[in-house]
Amino acid sequence: MKLRLAIPEDVPGILELLRQVGQVHYNGRPDIFRDNAQKYGPSQVLSMLGKRETPILVAYERKKVLGYCMMQIQSYYRDTVIRDHTTCYIDDLCVDEKARGKHIGTALYEAAVALAKEQGCADITLNVWTCNESAMKFYEKLGLKPRKITMEQAR
Repeated sequence: MKLRLAIPEDVPGILELLRQVGQVHYNGRPDIFRDNAQKYGPSQVLSMLGKRETPILVAYERKKVLGYCMMQIQSYYRDTVIRDHTTCYIDDLCVDEKARGKHIGTALYEAAVALAKEQGCADITLNVWTCNESAMKFYEKLGLKPRKITMEQAR
């Protein structure tokens, strides 16, 4: 398994993994998410490639995408509330359900941390749905802790 920044040839594999993520969310919260949906389409993923603000890391083996980590690099400068800094938001991290348990997710996260450090990021944040217990445990194992909690009252 190797890691690198995503290239256009990776888009079909990334889209398949986005579908897997969408299904996990649908299975956990069908009251919110659509069945068989994905967060981004081909043109959206292609538009992120090669940009400093939206790097996508991929784990691959023999041209097959085994996992990805989509990142958003954002700088705050003279914000009225937030101190000046650059931050890395992990928009999405997924490992193919057939490739889990091989530490691919950990490798992607560690590569994201290194890339964020290179870009001068002061921190890394992400969101995880509480219905996705395996993802929550994974991130906790990596040392992440809750920063804020979204609360709801279902109707």
